[in-house]
Amino acid sequence: MTAGTPPDVAIVVESEFAGTTRALVLAGLRGFNRRHAAPPEFAPLTLAARAGTALVGGLVGETGWEWLHVDLLWVDDAYRGRGIGRRLLLAAEAEAARRGCRQAYLDTFDFQARPFYERLGYAVFGALDDYPPGHTRYWLRKRFAAPAAADP
Repeated sequence: MTAGTPPDVAIVVESEFAGTTRALVLAGLRGFNRRHAAPPEFAPLTLAARAGTALVGGLVGETGWEWLHVDLLWVDDAYRGRGIGRRLLLAAEAEAARRGCRQAYLDTFDFQARPFYERLGYAVFGALDDYPPGHTRYWLRKRFAAPAAADP
C-alpha cells in the first residue's frame, strides 16, 4: 500500500501567519537536523568599510559547522578597484579561521564578481543557468590553509 497525503491535510498559501509558520518550520527542521549533525553554532559576522562615518562597503555572513558563509559583499561604486572588497573578504576569512572555520562558501552572478573571488582562491562548485533569466548564478568555495604548528 502506498502512503499518500492524508485527506484532512490542506496545503495553503499563508500571509497572515507567515512569520509564525516560518518559525515553526525552522524549529522542526532544526530538530530533525540535530538527530543527524552536531549543532552548527551559527554566529553572525558583519564587517563595515567606512570613510569617516559613511558606509562605503561591507560584508555580511555567518560562521557555523566550521564554515564561513559570505551572504553579502558590497563596495560602493566610487570605492571599487581600491582593494576594499579584498580587505573585507580577507578580514572575514581571518575572523572565521579564528572561530575555527576551515572553509568558506558564497555565491555570485555572472554580472558580479566571479573573477574577483577566483583570484582570491575560490573555486566554482556549482552553477544555475538562467537565474536570473539570461544569467548564471555560481557557488564558490575556498579551503583555508592549515594553521601553522606551534613551536615546541
